[in-house]
Amino acid sequence: MDQARRVLIAGAGPAGLVAAAALAAEGIPVTVVEQARDLPDDLRASTFHPPTLDMLARFPGVVEALVAQGLICPTWQFRDRRDGVIATFEMARLADDTAHPYRLQCEQWRLTRMLRDILAANPDVAFLYDARASGVEQDADGVTLTVERPDGAAERLRGAWLVGADGARSAVRRALGIGFEGMTIPETYLTLSTTFRFEEAIPDLANIAYISDPEEWYVLLQTAGLWRVLLPTAPEEAAEEARMLDPARIEQRMQAVWPNPAGYEIRHRTAYRVHERVADSYGRGRVFLAGDAAHINNPLGGMGMNGGVHDAFNLAGKLAQVWRGADPALLGRYERQRRKVALDVVQAQALRNRQVLNQRDPAVRRAFHDELRATVADPARHRAYLLRSSMIQSLRDLEEVA
Repeated sequence: MDQARRVLIAGAGPAGLVAAAALAAEGIPVTVVEQARDLPDDLRASTFHPPTLDMLARFPGVVEALVAQGLICPTWQFRDRRDGVIATFEMARLADDTAHPYRLQCEQWRLTRMLRDILAANPDVAFLYDARASGVEQDADGVTLTVERPDGAAERLRGAWLVGADGARSAVRRALGIGFEGMTIPETYLTLSTTFRFEEAIPDLANIAYISDPEEWYVLLQTAGLWRVLLPTAPEEAAEEARMLDPARIEQRMQAVWPNPAGYEIRHRTAYRVHERVADSYGRGRVFLAGDAAHINNPLGGMGMNGGVHDAFNLAGKLAQVWRGADPALLGRYERQRRKVALDVVQAQALRNRQVLNQRDPAVRRAFHDELRATVADPARHRAYLLRSSMIQSLRDLEEVA
């Protein structure tokens, strides 16, 4: 196989590996470049929305394996720290809209490892680890991606197209000179995993719960073996990272979430800054951006990783058509569709979720809560809300984008 007749993919996260798997399934040769020595298994996204599972079902056995390793969540909640349940959303109301009417809690690294193992058996798929994307050149016939090795050596890889799925600090995006404007949320997000059984302690708790409070909101998400707790940390405390991650301080904050005389066993902890940004463009010439390289947002609502997977399927489908002779102008629709979703749906919903949780004005809080109660009480509004929050509606709306 002519090495120039393949698609290069920078980044082996969910967006990159889904794109690789979708292209490989179409018989298109792929080279995946990853700067790390292996795929990470750190604490990142864990929520799979229904349409994402519908898409992943194209890969035999993948959804079944994710379900076996994860936790099916038939409901999710907005709660108030003082008043308890405000609204419980029932995913079964989407039974006529998706083959997977639930949220699945399963760590994203399980998906990437699974796809890597599937691709490893394909002779037309190559992996390059310890290879950091550093430069991009292109001409009418193809793309040259320069990668750097840990020892400083540089290699030049040639391909017909390049997908930049190399994360928020994307070297591919920078090489193209594409802007990445937006904002940085003031709080640092602290994510903790614990063995404590919140479902046994907190009455009527769903597997996924967003808890509002004027002083300190938080999020509880259950996985197959642990509960994850997301706590916002004020800038003044986050500036002293050692204090923020100090076991005694973490214990203090967990006790404020729910009193536990036995103390909390913390299995994992991580802190990260959160940004809301969308690339000015999703592609130039033969190079396209997907996933975090194209858009990043706060994790409230679980739309970041899911949006990246949707990017990957959309782009791979159009690349496959062009590979077989369709007009390359078709690829322009990828940007028009997916960038619109990032701006109008993902960013807007994530920001609104944070606003609801973080609201301090009592009157505004009551209005938010009353609106949520009215929404779940009305069957049509309940389903419409779920169509939007599960990202099904955004995918339907894309068909109207020329």
